[in-house]
Amino acid sequence: MIRLARVGARKQPYYRIVVIEKERARNGRSIEVVGTYNPRTSPATVDLKHERIAHWRSVGAQLTPTVEKLVAKHPASAPAAA
Repeated sequence: MIRLARVGARKQPYYRIVVIEKERARNGRSIEVVGTYNPRTSPATVDLKHERIAHWRSVGAQLTPTVEKLVAKHPASAPAAA
């Protein structure tokens, strides 16, 4: 699964977007960190590694609904034309 893992202090949430086995705990050992999400900034800061997310989806990883919304809202930018 590709889902959020909460880090940060109490009442100051900060999330890592991680690839993790479905049965593991929310903040258990992840396979790879593929992005970050900070809802406390205005607007919320989202940093995604789109190529790694695409790779993991191609080998069968599923996105949680929240991560799916973040990926849809922040698509990969097109490469700059020279």
